[in-house]
Amino acid sequence: MYSPQLLDHFEHPRNAGELPGATARARIENPACGDVLELAANFVDGSIAELCFRAKGCVPAMACASAITELAKGRSLGEAIAIDREEVTRAVGGLPPASGHAAQLAVDALRAVITGAK
Repeated sequence: MYSPQLLDHFEHPRNAGELPGATARARIENPACGDVLELAANFVDGSIAELCFRAKGCVPAMACASAITELAKGRSLGEAIAIDREEVTRAVGGLPPASGHAAQLAVDALRAVITGAK
């Protein structure tokens, strides 16, 4: 049902936890399913230097949160804000049809943390 990449992100999440002293934070909720994603970031010279997440939700939501932190770290704010649902879905090796909301939640949270920092 889930790809090996998705399960790896779920079982071994990257960049999970708090980011003390974060320069930007965002919290996004999906009211339809109850998933919640919080991102905290530090920006240096217009790029994402650090990005951590805390999430509550389904397996795909946790995996997509982990994946988006890896995708966005090191990118400029312009490059990071261009990350879309399809890129996140590829990073986790695909999503079941009913789980596309997990990738969108990650994208929405990333855009919120970047937009809130500008």
